[in-house]
Amino acid sequence: MIIKNASVYTEDGRFLPKDIYIEGNAFVNSEDELSDRTQVDASGCYAIPGLTDIHFHGCMGYDFCDGTIEAIRAMASYEASVGVTSIVPATMTLGEETLFGICETAKKYVETENQEGRARLRGINMEGPFVALGKKGAQNGDYVRKPDLAMFDRLNEASGHMVKLLAIAPEEEGAMEFIGKKHGEVVLSLAHTATDYDTAVQAFEMGASHVTHLYNAMNPYTHRAPGLVGAAADTQKAEVELICDGVHIHPAAVRTTFRIFGDDRIILISDSMMATGLEDGDYSLGGQAVKVVGNLATLKDGTIAGSATNLMDCMRTAVLKMGIPLESAVKCAAVNPAKSVGIYELCGSITPGKLANVVLLKKEDLALSQVILEGKAL
Repeated sequence: MIIKNASVYTEDGRFLPKDIYIEGNAFVNSEDELSDRTQVDASGCYAIPGLTDIHFHGCMGYDFCDGTIEAIRAMASYEASVGVTSIVPATMTLGEETLFGICETAKKYVETENQEGRARLRGINMEGPFVALGKKGAQNGDYVRKPDLAMFDRLNEASGHMVKLLAIAPEEEGAMEFIGKKHGEVVLSLAHTATDYDTAVQAFEMGASHVTHLYNAMNPYTHRAPGLVGAAADTQKAEVELICDGVHIHPAAVRTTFRIFGDDRIILISDSMMATGLEDGDYSLGGQAVKVVGNLATLKDGTIAGSATNLMDCMRTAVLKMGIPLESAVKCAAVNPAKSVGIYELCGSITPGKLANVVLLKKEDLALSQVILEGKAL
């Protein structure tokens, strides 16, 4: 396959007019390597790498915490259809037995399912239960517990060591020991926390390197108490997640975050729940009732409960409604997340040798024109 006439997003973060060559399921260097020279005319389109969502809970009426093959299959199909070609879905704060079953199901899915035509399941984001009760947000407080090394090992073993990210509140008893022992095994993400600046800095020094949905479920930045936001800004290795659904963070705050952190350290996520892709109505998240109206999903007490927006729409919102340059938004939705969970050698850029995941977007409004998943048009 040859994709012609597109403005192609390159590894150095620019759009250039060039052709894309695909042989089998991978990008190649030239037309000489092709057995099939079928052409796709991408005039008037941007060509970007398939996106990677490292933090979302569900879509199309399914939740990762359903713990079923059917749920993962449906979620992966929907995500691929909107240009999200790699996924790392998130758990919720639940009991160990439930989490164990979710992990076992993910392992079975990867080992037994033919994932052709669906976004690839690349790992698990374990959001809870090692969070602070006072900042639980939409997590279920009944299952919050102190960081537990043995419990994590049991769950990660059950998943086939698929846990790529782990949320942890650094102020909780045992958290620093946990971070010190596990930072080489899993990305430790400071999350759902009331930590102060000094404790957060210590956690980063111990090996934490990530912040879950910046600004949400943490103390706000103030000039005398900069907290986790200030500690992350001061720690060059720290990467931060942003939800650009138009609900979780004001556009001005998004622009300020890009100025402070730069597009090398920001990862766009959707944090989407099961209502994504469906109509307004009553749904659930982590066993708790959620009402969805437009992009807003809330618990009965008004707490925001994830988003009802997929990552491609979040990226589009960041560009069209928040003033983020397209080049930066693509980097934060395709490149940075792939690097964060260690899959950039496989995907995340339009580079010879990598899996041929390409999304064509119309230049006038960034509307989806076509998704090519591992060399095949969806």
